[in-house]
Amino acid sequence: MFVTLLVLTSAALLAAHFSFEGDTYQNCRYLGPSTRMYMTAWAAPVCGLAAVALLLALRRVERQGETFQGHRMAVAAACVLPVLLLAQLAALYWVYAPDPAGGQDCSGLTVTEPA
Repeated sequence: MFVTLLVLTSAALLAAHFSFEGDTYQNCRYLGPSTRMYMTAWAAPVCGLAAVALLLALRRVERQGETFQGHRMAVAAACVLPVLLLAQLAALYWVYAPDPAGGQDCSGLTVTEPA
């Protein structure tokens, strides 16, 4: 059950990260990623990797003869994890990528203020 919960939390953090994309620009000025974008970009893959670690630990326990509740749901959630982790790592990369417009405003041209 915790594996599934971690995978769902990880997916929700990724969705939240992309919903914060509007934080980078205000009045056509590039502000850079917000703190909540950094937090969700790091927290999402951490939850995903924690789900993988927990699943591996549960499989080790299962090999010793014990079974755990929610095995099928955990395995189904683990099948989604590779694609989810790839998207999360891409989002983490984009947080640290330079300004996509290449300048200081929405046009991509560097704006020089008059003296």
